[in-house]
Amino acid sequence: MRPAYLAAYDSQLRTESELAHAIRTAAHGPLRFAEFPGGRGFVTYAGLGDADVAALDVLVDAALAHFRSAPGIRSVEWKTRGHDRVPGLHDALVAHGFVPEETESIMIGEAALLATDIALPDGVGIRRARTDEEVLAMEEMQGVVFEDPDWRARAETTMRRIREDDTVELWIAVAAGAVVSAGRLEPVAGTEFAGLWGGATLPEWRGLGIYRALTAERARSALARGKRYLQSDSTEFSRPILERAGLVKVSTTTPYVWRPADD
Repeated sequence: MRPAYLAAYDSQLRTESELAHAIRTAAHGPLRFAEFPGGRGFVTYAGLGDADVAALDVLVDAALAHFRSAPGIRSVEWKTRGHDRVPGLHDALVAHGFVPEETESIMIGEAALLATDIALPDGVGIRRARTDEEVLAMEEMQGVVFEDPDWRARAETTMRRIREDDTVELWIAVAAGAVVSAGRLEPVAGTEFAGLWGGATLPEWRGLGIYRALTAERARSALARGKRYLQSDSTEFSRPILERAGLVKVSTTTPYVWRPADD
């Protein structure tokens, strides 16, 4: 199961699929560069082949040269995967000023197996967030969970995105008129996958099956859109929750982030 999931991930979710919502893209050898709203640069690839230490140094130099010449770039993420086995890449990235962030688990599951009936606590209901007010409430709740003081700016980006792309679905769990848990479903065009992102639940509402129920609802929606797999990059906090919902860990991913000195 895991090898089949990982093969599907590598063949369908790397490079072009990751660049779908970019403002601008470019290529350099095996690398793909992208610029996203908010001054976010992004580096990805399907693989680096047999690149040795010298070749890796050249590739990292090329990536930084590209983004240094791009106006408004505030950060650059180089996305690595644990199963790529590229000796020397960590050292090359760190030597050029990239800082490794928290390693996350690449989780994949069959949507059909996740679309189960999960009992909810009394007074809790699940629905799609469709109005600006619902999106604001969702993002405010996530801002509390993730201790993000910039949640309102993110909410504005989210509202703009769902106006432009009606395939992105925002799902919320509501109790007494307040959002207590939420997550996104992002179908990936041209693939068998839909992504599970942005999962968060208020501390006092955890352990009650609410997030698993949100995952099940998103799984049903993914199936209705013709998607076979659900995928998520999860922290060690959320990994056990997704495993209980039916996803399995197939690999890891570690973002390495570079920021201009004057940022």
